[in-house]
Amino acid sequence: MGRIVVQEFITLDGVVQGGGGAEEDREGGFDLGGWAIDYDAAHDRLDEGGPIIEEWESRTEALLLGRKTYDIWARAWGVWDENAEGVMGEFTRRYNRVPKYVASRTLTELGWKNSHLLGPDVPAEVARLRDEQGGEIRVWGSTVLIRTLAEHDLVDEYRLIVYPIVLGTGKKLFSEGFTPSRLALVETRALASGVVINTYRRTVEPPR
Repeated sequence: MGRIVVQEFITLDGVVQGGGGAEEDREGGFDLGGWAIDYDAAHDRLDEGGPIIEEWESRTEALLLGRKTYDIWARAWGVWDENAEGVMGEFTRRYNRVPKYVASRTLTELGWKNSHLLGPDVPAEVARLRDEQGGEIRVWGSTVLIRTLAEHDLVDEYRLIVYPIVLGTGKKLFSEGFTPSRLALVETRALASGVVINTYRRTVEPPR
């Protein structure tokens, strides 16, 4: 049985949009893209964050993505050079190799190799996938999909890389109307850069 693990770069006010680059996700007129990578370049001089992400991604056995995140990733990891040195090549090889499962109402075919469209009943498809797929099923971005997964109690773990930044605008992970959830903090790690990494797992106790 697999585990569905959500990983996000997130600001203090809960924004997860466009952390990786200025043009990564400009939906809604968002013009503050690149906030995470810029912060790391200025403050993570010890590169503490890099090895942590590398270790996490070494456990990835499948990707579970919403349509918009899939489009972003397919235009990046889907075309980058697998023979690149260092982390770039390592991640590209892994992401190309593992199966990608995509939730979309509009896509009819997928160009990135080893990609598969989920059927119209996404919660049922994901529950089946979790039963059949071993290891960690990784979710990045994909806020709409995560909301659906949470509504059906399908998220096993959240790994949140929290940046000491307030943007005041952008897509939030836990937006208005997100299903009530009770989570247990199982690990926290403060980096010298000011970034704090928190890991939460779902509990069987319902929220009050």
